[in-house]
Amino acid sequence: MEELFGNLLNLDWKMPVMWLIGGILIFLAVKKDMEPTLLLPMGFGAILVNLPFSGAVDQVNAAGEVERGIISELFDMGIANELFPLLLFIGIGAMIDFGPVLSNPKLMLFGAAAQFGIFFTLSMASFFFDLKDAASIAIIGAADGPTSIYVANVLKSEYIGAIIVAAYSYMALVPIVQPPVIRLITTKKERLIRMPYEQKNVSKLTRIMFPIVITAITGLVSPKSVALVGFLMFGNLIRECGVLGSLSETAQNVLANLVTILLGITVAARMQADEFLQPQTLLILGLGLVAFIFDTVGGVMFAKLLNLFSKKKINPMIGAAGISAFPMSARVVHKMGLAEDNQNFLLMHSIGANVSGQIASVIAGGLILNFVM
Repeated sequence: MEELFGNLLNLDWKMPVMWLIGGILIFLAVKKDMEPTLLLPMGFGAILVNLPFSGAVDQVNAAGEVERGIISELFDMGIANELFPLLLFIGIGAMIDFGPVLSNPKLMLFGAAAQFGIFFTLSMASFFFDLKDAASIAIIGAADGPTSIYVANVLKSEYIGAIIVAAYSYMALVPIVQPPVIRLITTKKERLIRMPYEQKNVSKLTRIMFPIVITAITGLVSPKSVALVGFLMFGNLIRECGVLGSLSETAQNVLANLVTILLGITVAARMQADEFLQPQTLLILGLGLVAFIFDTVGGVMFAKLLNLFSKKKINPMIGAAGISAFPMSARVVHKMGLAEDNQNFLLMHSIGANVSGQIASVIAGGLILNFVM
């Protein structure tokens, strides 16, 4: 009996706390349908690695030798070398239609403006953490899980588990976080502004050249982000070239889903109780929320600034869709527009700003790396 249940004596109080956190993530995934493809494996992984002497992660045996665990192996093979986030970007790129932003290129400006929260949070986080950890925390404001993982891993942040949980949790909470912020900084009159959508034909050549040109320009401006932007744009090129339909479908579905599952459960390697249950984790969650809020504020206020000089008024809510949480943020703005006026259709404008935010977030990640490294 002692051999069978003896491991119970190795149970630490922090472990059940992590089981509870894992259970909450699973609850949010199953009951609330919040990023289930990621939060569910992440939640289960948190339980898996917080069992006493769990064989899923590295353990030191009585002889002082390290016995490798499969999740630790996967972390080294897929996250420590940035492979999983980059592969996921291929799938994301294949999902994105850049047509709306190509029809209205000025929407790219909203994607840039909505990265304000990253740099605002960097200045705040630097008061509490060293520069590399502060930069890793600030990138939560990219509202882009793979970018957060990539940057935090390149900068060797010791808080990568908390950063990833915060990034994906707030992405899932976009419909809760953004609306009150948008209402707070806009007037009823501004939210009622209608923006008729003019459908413009975008040639196939333009769609093909766009990912190539963006990659080249980004490489010249922000070389550290070439891998991020390049894999994202490669996925989009597969979509738009017109001769790789089966590969495009595979990237959007099979590849993206498989990598997301592996990514979620592998991240748990950095969710072990001793690393995760620290006061800094709560601070990181708070700073992540600040980053999301000020991303939204930056996008909305930029739209309001443009309205001072523009004859055709812009609904400021469009600016809030400039964050990278695709397509959740675009849907939030569209629904808010319909709630104010059931004939105010903002979806295509918000989608354009949203996909611009996807590009801007990875460029911002590269700029952060250029600045810190």
